[in-house]
Amino acid sequence: MVQSLIKQCFEKKILVSREALNSKLLKDESLTTIENEDILIINPDNYYFLEKFDSKETLLKYDQLRVDLEMKDESEKYIDFLRGLKPRNSSQSLFPLELVDSFENIPKKYDIRDFTKVFVSRYKFMEELLRTRQELVGVLSISKILNKKDRESVSLIGVVSEINLTRKGNYIITLEDLTGQVKILINQDKQDLCKLAQTLVVDEVLGVSGMWGGEIIFADNLVWPDIPLTHPLKKVSDDIYAVFLSDVHVGSTNFLGKEFDKFLDWLNGRVGNEEQQSLASKIKYVFIVGDLVDGIGIYPGQDKELEIEDIYEQYNAAAHYLSKIPKNIQIVICPGNHDALHLAEPQPAFNLKYVQPLLELPNVVLVSNPALVNICASEDFSGFDVLLYHGYSFDYYVANVDSIRNQGGYNRADLIMKFLLKRRHLAPSFTSTPYLPLHAEDPLLIKKIPDFFITGHIHYAIAANYRNVTMISGSCWQSKTSFQEKVGHEPEPARVPMVNLKTREIK
Repeated sequence: MVQSLIKQCFEKKILVSREALNSKLLKDESLTTIENEDILIINPDNYYFLEKFDSKETLLKYDQLRVDLEMKDESEKYIDFLRGLKPRNSSQSLFPLELVDSFENIPKKYDIRDFTKVFVSRYKFMEELLRTRQELVGVLSISKILNKKDRESVSLIGVVSEINLTRKGNYIITLEDLTGQVKILINQDKQDLCKLAQTLVVDEVLGVSGMWGGEIIFADNLVWPDIPLTHPLKKVSDDIYAVFLSDVHVGSTNFLGKEFDKFLDWLNGRVGNEEQQSLASKIKYVFIVGDLVDGIGIYPGQDKELEIEDIYEQYNAAAHYLSKIPKNIQIVICPGNHDALHLAEPQPAFNLKYVQPLLELPNVVLVSNPALVNICASEDFSGFDVLLYHGYSFDYYVANVDSIRNQGGYNRADLIMKFLLKRRHLAPSFTSTPYLPLHAEDPLLIKKIPDFFITGHIHYAIAANYRNVTMISGSCWQSKTSFQEKVGHEPEPARVPMVNLKTREIK
């Protein structure tokens, strides 16, 4: 039968690739009914179109656009065509997924007003949160505090402009708001307050209460925007799971391909005991939080550590791996600092020129970095809000916050995530990550409290809970690189955090 179909296809100018010989598409006799004037090739890249669409004209259109893409670089038409074909969220076999926030950047020439706008929007959002805090009664602007009498109790909200430690061990913090600047003194005798002061970073917004001393405020309390204690721990009624990956680094000589294949086999129920196979069958979401590929020219001498030296081929290989994930599982991917686009955040949902093979996978959703998506929503359940952030700013806080560095540094992503959640911002210090002041409001604000905060970048798996926000760092699929060896970083690869969305338990 196969020989007969190959012969019929050949007579219709349809060439079937070697990889397609075992495909069920080859057994579809309707292949031979395609009216085709030019040569048409059936290969793994276009299996999906014949499976999904009754109209064979769709495949012909797709094939022609692929030719135009390669010969004329007409990528916009090709991408628009793919987007029109893929009803990702309407398929009954896929659980619900909605993009809440995914940023698109429109380039422009910047001036100082764009940067001012970022800081003002950040301050106003934090001010609104902090004014509701009981610890900050009667908040005043700095200009009004400067006119107060000595020894009056005051409260204010400001941006940390400067942090200094005196010889005697006192902290002097300069705060500013839209009306002026003032200095805050934290006395060394207040040890608990000094410990909090040690975690301060420039540019963050916080509240302070204390006593006005004529020229300086003697602080009694520091207050962050933080996550409310009343934030609920949401659960869904269905017994389903989500898994979280990061830093796959396809293309690197250190990429753990065998281990990743083993993970894919498990995901397809081909390995493990009966209980493990049962768990795998209940997975409905796979999140990949940045660095899908190793990239090109990311650091000096990287070419010596690349197995695939072409960025297009790296994404082709990544798409080949992801195509093995069952099509009833939603795959959500955000970029990282190794992916083929600019470093400045927010990063858009990939450079579509390079990731066309990913666009062709029907169950893949590409989002920006950062991004907020909602999953599992139904008529009687609001769904889970999942905040994805690759974590490029993490290096700064490991290096500059003593409490994080001294308690484990890169091995304690949960401390970094808790630090950021308390400040309701993914990069509270402006210099902690490259920044695009493009948007009307600071795009790295944590405005909506997530149910899951998912990160990567540090190549170390960890899971924890902070005020009913599940914090997960998604490990990696790359063994120790020469750079990591130089800086003494010990990655923990090939570990997959998996969450039961019914119980919120983590394996």
